Amino acid sequence: MEFIGFIICIGVIAITAILLYRRFNPQGVLIIAGLLMVSLAALMGLNPIAVNKPSGSVIFDLVQVIDDGFVSNVTRIGLMIMTIGGYVAFMNKIKATDSLVYIALKPLAFFRKYPYLASVMAIPIGQVLFMTIPSAAGLGLLLVASFYPVLVSLGCSRMTALSVIAAATIFDQGPGSANTAMAASLIGIPNVEYFVTYQLPIVVPTTVIVMILYYFSNRHFDRKEMKEGRDIFVKTSEKTVKPDVPLIYAILPMLPLILLVAFSEYVGLFDIHLSTTVAMLFSLIVSVVFMLLFKRNFRDVIDMLDSFWKGMGTVFSSVVTLIVSAEIFSKGLISLGFIDTLVSGSTHLGFSGAAISILITVLIFMAAMLMGSGNAAFFSFGPLMPDIAPSLGMSAPDMILPMQLSASMGRATSPIAGIIVAIAGIAGVSPVELAKRNIPPLVGGLMTLLLFHFLL
Repeated sequence: MEFIGFIICIGVIAITAILLYRRFNPQGVLIIAGLLMVSLAALMGLNPIAVNKPSGSVIFDLVQVIDDGFVSNVTRIGLMIMTIGGYVAFMNKIKATDSLVYIALKPLAFFRKYPYLASVMAIPIGQVLFMTIPSAAGLGLLLVASFYPVLVSLGCSRMTALSVIAAATIFDQGPGSANTAMAASLIGIPNVEYFVTYQLPIVVPTTVIVMILYYFSNRHFDRKEMKEGRDIFVKTSEKTVKPDVPLIYAILPMLPLILLVAFSEYVGLFDIHLSTTVAMLFSLIVSVVFMLLFKRNFRDVIDMLDSFWKGMGTVFSSVVTLIVSAEIFSKGLISLGFIDTLVSGSTHLGFSGAAISILITVLIFMAAMLMGSGNAAFFSFGPLMPDIAPSLGMSAPDMILPMQLSASMGRATSPIAGIIVAIAGIAGVSPVELAKRNIPPLVGGLMTLLLFHFLL
């Protein structure tokens, strides 16, 4: 029965991919596909319909799956993404983004001649920030508010700027990462020891290769799209005009990032814990104070706040709903035993330990691409490895490390991943096109990671 469920998953995935490629509404396609798989799993006796409060009716429980998806996401990642989206809109409205670009371009003017070099330099900087802000979607949106306007003003295309922002989150590393915590617990060592002993030695050289791949890949895509006559650049002037607002406004787009880094438990400057949503709302209050001091017109400042609420609404309709839909789709795959069948099938092929480890690593990469979640992919496979590794003549860290890192790499190639949907939605581009941008350099990055880990 599990094999039949696996075949059904393959069929549903294929149909879903075709519909998305033909630009059907992604939310509707993913919800219908997810509910179909959940229903079939219940009918086949593989998994019952799992909801928080069963109604006693299978039909109503099926609808409850959608309700649970909205409740869990809106109260968790949804509110965070909405406040960031609103804050980005407010920064644009009050021209704080213009101030940041004006100041940043003075020392970075050199990079106008080398925009692709500027873009890849954002990757390691973002990775360092990711260790203190371990939320891919959250950090991505913060970088859209701060890094993105600077990169496009230096001559990077929209897609190039967004792709390197996504690349900043391709490695779930550092003690604060949920995947790091899971991997460390499976191996039986502290998070920090796992990070220093296992993650850093392979992440650093792989990042260098990924930066090179992004440099040439983005240049290739940009040239191809320009030949097709597509408008890929944000129109900016060679001579940056000073905005008609105080230049101190430039700190406002960066303020949430500064707060989250300063109050991170891993930086240790203060014994204060700050969530991303609270950092955004606090920064909004500070921004309003700045506006009142500058404009001295209470009505105008309050009216400008309307852009914040509209920004939240826009992000909810385009981003949060897609994240909920993707979660339901992912739940459908899990209900039909898609992940379990992949694991059991790969362990019965008679390959060597290294070959099976490579195979499962690639499967996790692909599972993260399909489900849009690095955590879901790794959490499904990871717990099985400590028991499997000895029978294959492998140590647990040797099998777990590449799998854990490949999960977050696969997430960046998924058009339904939270970070891809979120940053594409804010910038007004297609998440499918952004995911396609990331596939060539990250497939190369995955091959590099496996080469470093198993051969070098």
